[in-house]
Amino acid sequence: MVMEKEQEIKENSENETSNLEENLSDSQETKIDDSKKEISPDEKILELEDKLTRTFAEMENQRRRFEKEKVDAFEYGGFSFAKEALNLIDNLERSKQVLENDEILKDTDALKKILEHLDIINKDLLNIFTKNNIKPIESLNIRLNPNLHQAMMEIEDDSKEPGTIVQEIQKGFTIKDRLLRPALVGVSKKSKEKAEKDQENEGNLDNK
Repeated sequence: MVMEKEQEIKENSENETSNLEENLSDSQETKIDDSKKEISPDEKILELEDKLTRTFAEMENQRRRFEKEKVDAFEYGGFSFAKEALNLIDNLERSKQVLENDEILKDTDALKKILEHLDIINKDLLNIFTKNNIKPIESLNIRLNPNLHQAMMEIEDDSKEPGTIVQEIQKGFTIKDRLLRPALVGVSKKSKEKAEKDQENEGNLDNK
C-alpha cells in the first residue's frame, strides 16, 4: 500500500515536471514569435508617413467639398425662392388671358390700359430675374430639347419638321447653368394624310 502511494506521488511529480517544461517551451516560442512581429524603426517611420499622407489627402478632399458647397450656396442659394417667384409671372399671364377673353371688357380703353400695366410689371420682373442670372428658355420654332423642354401635346403641322416647338404652354427658366423649370410646350407632328402619303412614297421607293 505504501509502495503504491509512493508510486502515485512519483507519477504526479513527473507529470508536473512535464507540464512545466511544456509551458516554458510555449513561453519561449511566444517570445520568439513576438520578436518576429516587431517592426524596425524605418518601417515605423514609413507607416507613419503613409498615415499622414492619407490624413492630409482626406483633409484636402473635405476642404474641396466645403469650398464647392460654399460656392453652390452662394450661387444657387435662392433656387427655391426663384422657383416660387415664377408663379408671379404665371399669374400675370393667366390674368391677361382672362381679361382678354372677357366679353364685357373686350375692345375697351380700360382693358388696353390694364394690359399695358400688366406688360410693364411682367417686363420689370423679367429684368429683375435677368440681373440675378434667371433667364427664360427659348422655345418657339426650335427643336425640342429634352433637357430644357417638356412636351405636353402634339399638334399637326405639315409646315414644320416633326418635333419642332409650335406652342409654348408655360415658359421655362434657367438659373445660371441649372434648369429652374422646363418649358411646357406643344410640338409639331405630321398630319394623318401627310404621314400616310410619306409612308406610301417610301413603299414605292422600296419596290423600285
